[in-house]
Amino acid sequence: MDNTTALTFIMTAYTAMENYKHWMFCVFLLLYVITVFLNVLLITVIHQNKKLHQPMNVFSCALSLNELYGSTALLPTIMALLLSQTYEMTVRWCMMQVFFLHTYAAAELCILAVMGYDRYIAICKPLHYHGLMSNSRAAMISALAAVYPMLVFGSFFSLTVQISICGNELHKLYCVNMELVKNSCSSFSYISNVGLLLLLILVVPQPVMIVFSYVRILKVCRKLSRESQRNALKTCLPHLLSLLNYTIGSTFEILQTRFNTTHVPIEARIFLSLYFLVTPPIVNPVLYGLGTKLVRDHILKLFIRYKVLTTLIAKALV
Repeated sequence: MDNTTALTFIMTAYTAMENYKHWMFCVFLLLYVITVFLNVLLITVIHQNKKLHQPMNVFSCALSLNELYGSTALLPTIMALLLSQTYEMTVRWCMMQVFFLHTYAAAELCILAVMGYDRYIAICKPLHYHGLMSNSRAAMISALAAVYPMLVFGSFFSLTVQISICGNELHKLYCVNMELVKNSCSSFSYISNVGLLLLLILVVPQPVMIVFSYVRILKVCRKLSRESQRNALKTCLPHLLSLLNYTIGSTFEILQTRFNTTHVPIEARIFLSLYFLVTPPIVNPVLYGLGTKLVRDHILKLFIRYKVLTTLIAKALV
């Protein structure tokens, strides 16, 4: 790593936004402000109301913390590069961003998997739910969902940080592991092969858990009344939409990373690569905030209380 720290990468994807980069800076700044506001709002509302201290909401808070982690690793860097003249990023920061973004994506899937399992217990074993899934256990599982990707991906990433960098161009708005490997001084095909093995360890168990959970939920729902089925669907709907959004975005990113997409217009590639990292941090807090009645009611009460308070302050100042 010592022989690469003085090098910089030219992020060539930014040249496609050269003529309107200041407008794009405003767009990304707005996206970041909205992301921080929505996720901090959800965490604050759940933390301040004891009625919301339930395992599912603990997982929602963990998801929001992960959204803040991933967005902060991505959007401020994009904004800084948009304001630069050369679109250069140091190799050291590029490697750090790779670790942050890959662990964010893996943690997102881990949290979504345990949220699916939580719904399985709530619907299929309601009488044993509080015994199997307490708040403390949910917090412990959430912590494990964050630590596990860091340990597994960190072990794999130790191979990447040892390579010597000779290339100086990355054809994306942000750094990903395979782009780093492509810029190595010699062929490191084994890193790509190890990366595929990593997918089996880091990614496969979570979809298996999600499929298992929903297969069991469907079997139980078939025996329930129409009203109970609707209630179960309402309970699972935010999670299913989050999962669908994550699957679409991650599929776009994997296809771009593993296959040659140079025939696709650069604007489309930029949009598809950003979809995975920008959309979930905004959509998820909306789904688990406004999409959940109990949480939505407390958010509305907070805004009503804030409006009344500001009105009283305004009257006092007049």
